Amino acid sequence: MSKKIGFIGLGTMGFPMAMNLKKGGFEVIGYDAFKGTVEKASAAGITMVETLKEVAEQADEAIISMVRDHAQTVDVIFGEGGLLTAQPKNKTVIVMSTLDPDTMNELGKEVEEKSDLTLISAAVSGGASGAQAGTLSIMTAGSEAIVKSFEPYFNAIGSNTFYYGAEPGNSQVAELVNNMILGVNMNAVAEGLKLGKHYNLPEEEILNLLKVSTGDSWVVRNWGDVSEWTAATALTVLLKDLIATYNQGIKHNVSMPFNALSSTQLFDSMGKEKSEG
Repeated sequence: MSKKIGFIGLGTMGFPMAMNLKKGGFEVIGYDAFKGTVEKASAAGITMVETLKEVAEQADEAIISMVRDHAQTVDVIFGEGGLLTAQPKNKTVIVMSTLDPDTMNELGKEVEEKSDLTLISAAVSGGASGAQAGTLSIMTAGSEAIVKSFEPYFNAIGSNTFYYGAEPGNSQVAELVNNMILGVNMNAVAEGLKLGKHYNLPEEEILNLLKVSTGDSWVVRNWGDVSEWTAATALTVLLKDLIATYNQGIKHNVSMPFNALSSTQLFDSMGKEKSEG
């Protein structure tokens, strides 16, 4: 009999991740607040339930939470009709949403103090395309024994899984590090191409040079897609992470001037007014 894994939040990222778990041989017990998503997931063969309590009752050992933010994550666990209403024991909530590192640590402590659940964090990188292809990078933190025991789940939705220690917030730090470097690199590539354009150098040939030279990077190799990112898609998420990284630097007195500059450049490139920030 296949293991049953709970999955909460079957949106742009969550739905393909849940589908890959199903393809990996697991029975997915899904929950989403939106009727259209429920119908789509049910049609795809995912077992959708009407309440979070049912998710907690039917999942064998793990429940993935892939909701939007901290408030929704708290509501999923502690809210009226949340997971705790089932009084689950010996089960783990895998938070795959992006939260502030310190907030994630506090949430982990609160879960363990107020319930018989365990919480681990598993931030992801790779976007919607990675979720669909099952090639996400998964940054985990929490109980090492539990993380290792859940490797079959992670292998079904990603290509690489990394472990960053017992504090759940550490996985969020790893994601911020990755996205900070992405943001800095995006600005560097754009600036280099701007100089080449001034001298009428063919952009494609500049990119071909970079791909086989010291200027190579993931951004260079995926510039065709990256250059099409807009404020309505990936740029807003990236800007949020750059600002979160900046705030962590201020909070812990870690100087990151390139991140600060990249945040400003990205902010301007999206055409936002300073008063909106």
